[in-house]
Amino acid sequence: MVLMVGAASADAPAARRPAEHGTTVSARGRTGAGRDHPRNPVIELAPDQLPPLTGWFTAGSPGAAALPEHVRVVGTGRWWADRAAAPRALAVSCADHVLLSGDPGVLAPDALAAFGGHYVQAPARFLPALGSAFDRVVPWERMLYLHRVPVPVPRLPAGVTVRRLAPGDATALAAVTRDAAWVHASWGGPAALAAAGLGWAAVRKEAVLAVACTYFRGTRYEDIACFTAPAHRRRRLALACATALCRDIAARGRTPSWTCSRDHRPSRLLAWTAGFRLEREYVHHLTGQPVRRDAALPA
Repeated sequence: MVLMVGAASADAPAARRPAEHGTTVSARGRTGAGRDHPRNPVIELAPDQLPPLTGWFTAGSPGAAALPEHVRVVGTGRWWADRAAAPRALAVSCADHVLLSGDPGVLAPDALAAFGGHYVQAPARFLPALGSAFDRVVPWERMLYLHRVPVPVPRLPAGVTVRRLAPGDATALAAVTRDAAWVHASWGGPAALAAAGLGWAAVRKEAVLAVACTYFRGTRYEDIACFTAPAHRRRRLALACATALCRDIAARGRTPSWTCSRDHRPSRLLAWTAGFRLEREYVHHLTGQPVRRDAALPA
């Protein structure tokens, strides 16, 4: 998901939050899922308890839909289900994103309370369950782009180079993303991202000025994120980093994807300039506070 740039305008972390408009699904007045609930909570699953993902999530999907594959390989996210044996509803979370699958009718009204303040991507049948769990559920229109057009690396300012992140860049990466920790959240922190070899940075004298990295790594697609330090924006540094990253992803036999808010014009322009073209539009939802304040929240 690119956040930027989403999941995402590479240069605007504020794009992570939707504008206060659109319809809010309220827990009040909800009739529920249309049946009596057996009051099943969701429990966290250990990696060796996971069911085969076939049938739960579509393999080889772009954007945030690559999250389950990323979590299974990288191990930074968490898995949840209504029960460990033969689950009927399954969730996977990473950073502040959640994907849901299965039958929401088996969940208790507050079963999803652990996902307050998350971006939820799920079939429409989960909306009543989300509405009963949170004080608000705000729809957010998103755009999914795929990389289609190779572009040249732009000319860089004097003294700036673009190169792959290495483990020794962890401190510099942490410094430039001090107020934008979302950039490396899907990896578990700046050190893990720097060591992964899946990020490219614009660097001057070992200081990281901008970065583009794989955010969710799937089997066919890698969704990317970008960020530029405020003092160094409008110098095409994010474009240079994204271009280098896209070439790297293509060399691995995968296709880069980019996701951003429909309202984030700078992100959309950067995506187009970097060679991305619109694949489709979709909606995910930002959840509010759990209706039941005593619900267990993830650490």
